Amino acid sequence: MASPSTTSAQNLLIQPIAADMSAVDAVIRQKLHSEVALVNQIADYIISAGGKRIRPVLVLLMANALGYRGTHQYDLAAVVEFIHTATLLHDDVVDESELRRGRKTANALFGNAASVLVGDFLHSRAFQMMVTVGNIRAMQILADATNVIAEGEVLQLLNMHDPDISEERYTQVIRSKTAKLFEAAAQLGALIAGASEDEIEAAAEYGRSLGTAFQLIDDVLDYSGHAEDIGKNVGDDLREGKATLPLIYLMEHGNTEQRELVRSCIENGDEEHFDAVLLAVTTSGALDYTKRKAEEAAARAAASIAGLPESQFKDALLNLSSFAVHRNH
Repeated sequence: MASPSTTSAQNLLIQPIAADMSAVDAVIRQKLHSEVALVNQIADYIISAGGKRIRPVLVLLMANALGYRGTHQYDLAAVVEFIHTATLLHDDVVDESELRRGRKTANALFGNAASVLVGDFLHSRAFQMMVTVGNIRAMQILADATNVIAEGEVLQLLNMHDPDISEERYTQVIRSKTAKLFEAAAQLGALIAGASEDEIEAAAEYGRSLGTAFQLIDDVLDYSGHAEDIGKNVGDDLREGKATLPLIYLMEHGNTEQRELVRSCIENGDEEHFDAVLLAVTTSGALDYTKRKAEEAAARAAASIAGLPESQFKDALLNLSSFAVHRNH
């Protein structure tokens, strides 16, 4: 369970859009329905697990910050959450994960085949909902994002068990796999508010940078968090052979013994030596370096929306960029 301070901060972020979030939840519940019982069961299982819902929050905050007062934001926020949920279902199958958000993963509970197919259902339902919004530009943003995310997934797969991944190549994975949907969510909020092209691009930069900060802190938490806080097993990245930024830093700046240890663990997905790797990433400054990179990304996010009119929604967006790097889950 998240610590009270972190949870309180998260609640404050969504306070200005609490009613909007309730409306989004109602759309999600309605659109999840299927005539196939197993689809309902799995989709409800993963959606009801909660999570931070940052991507729909982004749609709502950005739309409100730019003065939107319609209802399309609810459908688009739900679409973004469905796409995200579909990627989680597929991710957990690929990564053979057993724990997410503090509960068994859907694949651990229902099997890989069912998880993949329900992920496909959520993707297709999201595209059905896009059509009802009737905005070609919104459809283009979401279609492009979905494609880029898929490319990011494949690129990450290619990077698995490769200890020679560069920081540049890893950043490309983050931009594609994680930051792209943040970017799309913020863009959608600006788009439906009738924002200018400059404002839409500023929103995109905010989402990109915020998503990057979130992923980099996730990388830190995989070596410094607690399973009950982060909702997954600490050390999962190492077990899966993922060369995340702390390990990339260590491969470039560690001593010979540390580099050999990390190389072996990445190549073999070796979690038995997690304590030794943890000591190495902590004493080498790798976690501090990764956090600094996250702070730089969060600062870029905040700077990108400096031109937005002053409002409680802008304040929430600025607070969200701070929350991205000062959280324990």
